[in-house]
Amino acid sequence: MDNNEEKKIRVAITHGDINGVGYEVIIKTFSDNRMFDLCTPVLYGSSKVASYHKKLLTSVTQEMNFNAIHDADEAVDHRYNVLNLTQDEIKIDLGKSTEIAGALARKSLDRACEDLKKGKVDVLVTAPINKRNIQAPDFDFPGHTEYLSHQFGSSSLMLMVCDRIRIGIVTNHLALKDVPAALTHDLLLEKITLLNQSLKRDFGITRPKIAVLALDPHAGDNGVIGDFDARVIMPVIDEAQANGILAYGPFPSDGFFGSEQFNKFDGVLALYHDQGLIPFKLMSFTEGVNYTAGLPYVRTSPAHGTGYDIAGKDRASEQSFRSAVYLACNILRNRQEYDALNANPLK
Repeated sequence: MDNNEEKKIRVAITHGDINGVGYEVIIKTFSDNRMFDLCTPVLYGSSKVASYHKKLLTSVTQEMNFNAIHDADEAVDHRYNVLNLTQDEIKIDLGKSTEIAGALARKSLDRACEDLKKGKVDVLVTAPINKRNIQAPDFDFPGHTEYLSHQFGSSSLMLMVCDRIRIGIVTNHLALKDVPAALTHDLLLEKITLLNQSLKRDFGITRPKIAVLALDPHAGDNGVIGDFDARVIMPVIDEAQANGILAYGPFPSDGFFGSEQFNKFDGVLALYHDQGLIPFKLMSFTEGVNYTAGLPYVRTSPAHGTGYDIAGKDRASEQSFRSAVYLACNILRNRQEYDALNANPLK
């Protein structure tokens, strides 16, 4: 390779649930040869399963070939590399949750994370999993975000990203009844700090402005509805500001999104899952990306599920998955540039 040629980013792709739309959106994304100018994909899955799904797609040329490998070091640029996790015949039950699908999803994740740690791949893009069938004695996590935080031993922030907004979620996949007790001062300050650092290092924003949403309707309405926001949220915002973070709020969600006040901020911190995900998906259902901020490695995912109801029907849109690949590569470059600029700061 020419020394002046930029090294291709190796994108580790986990295949998710083999009975969902994961393979479909992956294949559709890389059926466009221009993607190989951006990166070198390494799919952790099965070339046999990939071929099965490809045959169901009339929208994809059947001349698309897979480069079967057994180690990420064997990946070839400008090819669709498939790292075979098993040579066994795999039973595919489109649209159904099965034990084998969960086991293969776990195996894909474990192997990809292992290679990330070894430096064999550069970034991770995960296809959707079924949060129930993936459960096992060694996988007791409600989703990718929690698994990856454990795997890499670091705090993280689920950050939903699209062209219009970036929304971080404090409590991730937590039952609504458990949210208030989980919203401690330390957790809120940690998530605000993570969001601030991610906006600077991952998105190249020098002085990010962050909006923090309220828990109670009308932010408690001066104590008429509740005092949680004044008692818990405000002191955290005050401390964040004292630490040099441009955090503001708490803002009542309805007015904040209804008046498009979010346009004035670089990032928004939602307190629980649906508070952030509902407005986000209304803005960007087909192109939004789920990014796990705070990890030592870059991980993105399409902002949709397994799509069992349309699996195998050639109806799934690859836009969100393609955006996830783009974002992973962009964030890696932003991190490299940020780290280089801050490697030797002036005293």
